[in-house]
Amino acid sequence: MRNYPMAEENTAPATVEDATVKAPERKKRNVLKRQKTASETPRLTNTPAGKAVSGKARKYSATEKLDKLKSIEAQVANGASTLKDAVKSAGISEQTYYNWKNSVKSDNQTANEVASAGEEFAELVQLEAENHKLRKLLSEKLRAENSDLRKKLGLD
Repeated sequence: MRNYPMAEENTAPATVEDATVKAPERKKRNVLKRQKTASETPRLTNTPAGKAVSGKARKYSATEKLDKLKSIEAQVANGASTLKDAVKSAGISEQTYYNWKNSVKSDNQTANEVASAGEEFAELVQLEAENHKLRKLLSEKLRAENSDLRKKLGLD
């Protein structure tokens, strides 16, 4: 912190030169820097030609997701491109591809579980009906056998 002399302590006479205040020099902008930013070409992006880059993430419907996944898998299966290239050509990131793929797997698993639960229930109903039928047959057979034994023993 600077210690400025108090007005009473300042005994030096004031001169005209001291009275004029120097205006601070304005900082000059670097003209070259401004020209450089203006002439700078826009960066190339990895988006496919014809697609506009938007600030918001694109929301895909379930059918669009499945279509993109099928096209990517077809490209990779044909050997036309690597997975990375196929994903880029589809216009999505690799992480998005794997997220979609896992969600489709989990959707299929839940659908299969529901279908298998329905099939299991139908099978259970069928087994119960068969069990009831077999019990009836067994009881009829036992009754007939009992009546035959009673006749032989002369109890009837």
